[in-house]
Amino acid sequence: MDRVLKSYTLHNFLSIPQISSLSEEMIRDIEIVGRVLPFKTNNYVTDELIDWTNLETDPIFTLNFPRRGMLDKKHYNAIERLLQENADEEIIKQKVQQIRLSLNPNPAGQEHNVPYLGEIKLKGIQHKYPETVLFFPSQGQTCHAYCTFCFRWPQFSGMNELKFAMKEADLLFKYLRLHKEVTDILFTGGDPMIMNAAALETYIKPLLEPEFKHIHSIRIGTKSLAYWPYRYLTDKDSDDIIRLFELIIRSGRNLSIQAHFNHPKELSTDAVKKAISRIRSTGAQIRTQSPLLRHINDKPELWSEMWRKQVDLGCIPYYMFIARDTGSKHYFELPLDRCWQIFRRAYRQVSGLCRTVRGPSMSDHAGKIQILGVQEIRGEKIFVLRFIQGRNHKWVDIPFFAQYDPKATWFNQLKPAFGEERFFYEEQRSKLEITKPFLFE
Repeated sequence: MDRVLKSYTLHNFLSIPQISSLSEEMIRDIEIVGRVLPFKTNNYVTDELIDWTNLETDPIFTLNFPRRGMLDKKHYNAIERLLQENADEEIIKQKVQQIRLSLNPNPAGQEHNVPYLGEIKLKGIQHKYPETVLFFPSQGQTCHAYCTFCFRWPQFSGMNELKFAMKEADLLFKYLRLHKEVTDILFTGGDPMIMNAAALETYIKPLLEPEFKHIHSIRIGTKSLAYWPYRYLTDKDSDDIIRLFELIIRSGRNLSIQAHFNHPKELSTDAVKKAISRIRSTGAQIRTQSPLLRHINDKPELWSEMWRKQVDLGCIPYYMFIARDTGSKHYFELPLDRCWQIFRRAYRQVSGLCRTVRGPSMSDHAGKIQILGVQEIRGEKIFVLRFIQGRNHKWVDIPFFAQYDPKATWFNQLKPAFGEERFFYEEQRSKLEITKPFLFE
């Protein structure tokens, strides 16, 4: 069945056919919270994924629609008061901007990942680890629908000074010619699959030429399989997208679709199953990832079900993340101990084919840090941690230890164990911040 994408934002959400299911209070919350955090959904999500008879606990509704608890009470009250007073729109915008800047809009030191090409700062590139470059094509800095937990919410909020985006493909190619250590490029956003096939091809096709033989893998980070699988089925350029994927595979490169699935419901429709099958028929891999989110997927049974469904469909479970410390994190966050418990209980319920997944992990300024467990050593209860990836590759896979803190929800709340003053990598980290994005030695 052909579907035509219809988007709903703060300006037209009252035209959603099922909107009568919402209480006046819910509608008011969307109007207030949606002023600060970006809101966008579409007719596939509203028609095929949300249970409109059970909105209070429906995970997909919460993934898409702002709720009151996603804003701090004082911030909610401030915007509500201005709206009640019919304040000038400019005054409201100033208050919204003030609130946004207080929500850690640029987590994990992402600004330190932006490289230079001579004197040109490449705002559409992040190069945190030697082998991997992230590219933010300007045409892909939106999504088919916005996740309420999104850590890149400033990309959609008009905060241009914090936005990562670049239109000039030539600068990307020049940078890659100079950096032969790069083997992987990740197209990210936003969502690159919001672009039409012709635009996506202008970025990807040159990378298939012999001069870029050092690029072994092309990754595309996308939520489209969960929020608009018709992108690969019935959109007017769906066939062109599939042909582009086939072209990448024929060039000898690996193509990995980094698919974001947050709940088993997103894997349940005929459309997503057909889209996954069509992508896999090109030779591309689909690797799946998601943060662990209170109100959405904070039960081990949901994760084991999701991993099994993904493997059944030919996908590779890849990452369980911890929700980043930005935006509405307070609404979704869980203590680190709880995150580890959910992961291990889900992990032990599945076969080895699902155990490709890694987590729970946090993207800190220094790298991707995985919680390996909670142990008691020499009478001290500790978190056992390791770097899955690091700015210095010598940090990778070295176990290190933090004091156990039952309330901690992010790495920066942890302190070194056993009376140590700092974690083993911190002296080098301070040097990184004043020299270059990463270290080879």
